Amino acid sequence: MNISLPIKNGGIYTLNPSKIVALGLNYLEHIKESQSVDVKNFTEEIPIEPILFPKTPNVLIGPDQPVILPEFVNQYNFEHCRTDHEAELAIIIKDKVKNLSAENAMDHILGFTCFNDISQRNLQKNDKSGWYRGKSLDTFGPIGPEIVPLKRIGDPQNLHIQCRLNGKIVQDSNTSHMIFKIPEIIAFVSKNFTLESGDIIITGTPSGVGPLADGDLVEVEIENIGILSNPVKAEDQT
Repeated sequence: MNISLPIKNGGIYTLNPSKIVALGLNYLEHIKESQSVDVKNFTEEIPIEPILFPKTPNVLIGPDQPVILPEFVNQYNFEHCRTDHEAELAIIIKDKVKNLSAENAMDHILGFTCFNDISQRNLQKNDKSGWYRGKSLDTFGPIGPEIVPLKRIGDPQNLHIQCRLNGKIVQDSNTSHMIFKIPEIIAFVSKNFTLESGDIIITGTPSGVGPLADGDLVEVEIENIGILSNPVKAEDQT
């Protein structure tokens, strides 16, 4: 799905990524939540290199659009059916690149924005193929509210990041706490995959992830970017 977002102080950009590459376990405090999150390959071990997984472009929705909790998941009769919010900083890639070094990686950033890495935990835990399906259901990637270029973001490695659920603060951290920093993330991803203009890299979530329910309002706010707000709705059963 194409999403058009304003670029801070200059125009509109239509996101049409060939890929969305996500990082798992990139904040130490989130790693410590592994027991409560309870999904496959989520342990308290600190990773020695970035842990990558895909989100497919069908996840993308813009500000104020609803996150839909799919009805089919209820048919599995999980004891506790859980879909979580995950506040993250997203990087939008500017041009086609491969095998970047950390030293020049920042030159290839179009800008930064907020992202909510919605995650269906039961599928993450039970699917033999891993996290693919639980991370890529329709509407599981709210993004926005605007794209802020590198020259206007300040220090992207020192931004307050917060998630609020129905007005209550549930995640509260700073991008300075990332285990792998932004230049090395981009360089590592580019060694594995050719990055295209408009591709999205999401950089991991801090602690405090938790379940969403029908009727919730979830907000991701990142310093110098703004607030990404989305209602949560259960899929119509009719």
